[in-house]
Amino acid sequence: MKILIADDHALMRTALAGAVALAAPGADVTMVGDFSAALAAAPAHDMILCDLMMPGADPLAGITRLRAIAPAVPLLVVTGWQDDQLMLDLLALGIAGFVPKAVSGTVLEAAIRLVMAGGQYLPPRLAALALARTASPPPELPLTPRQRDVLRAIAAGRTTKQIAAELGIAPATVKAHTATILTLLGASNRAQAAAMARAAGIA
Repeated sequence: MKILIADDHALMRTALAGAVALAAPGADVTMVGDFSAALAAAPAHDMILCDLMMPGADPLAGITRLRAIAPAVPLLVVTGWQDDQLMLDLLALGIAGFVPKAVSGTVLEAAIRLVMAGGQYLPPRLAALALARTASPPPELPLTPRQRDVLRAIAAGRTTKQIAAELGIAPATVKAHTATILTLLGASNRAQAAAMARAAGIA
């Protein structure tokens, strides 16, 4: 089994590798320190343990791109962040769960074993929030079909130039659509708009 560990702190990479050695003796472990290296290595692995705050991308964009490039590889986020909304947005991408960095080695090992077995690990509070969210109807977004196309591409991690090429429009037009989308949704940036798109079920 090949397991990828992505964290920008060497000490944390070593700790995660130790937990992997206990959960999956004999596993072939690769360690990287940023999103760019993780993206390059991800498709060749059977499981990914990934931090959120690393060079190369913001958390939402980085994990979105990882899921896009290796959609069949279980991804377990190991993080010190406590942003519930971000966690729920990432959970909507289909990741295998979250492990707070403050947990014991025993809990981390158990989470890795669970994900290896095809399960999903969520801290109790996040599991309760996820359950409450699924009980709520998705919000309606006041966007035109073209604006939805642009927003869907943004949520997929596409750049302005990539969106322009895919939709057959000029980059300046994409920028104009993006500005309008942010205004209509009341979003402060592309990452927040992408999260709203996923919550509404259009991405």
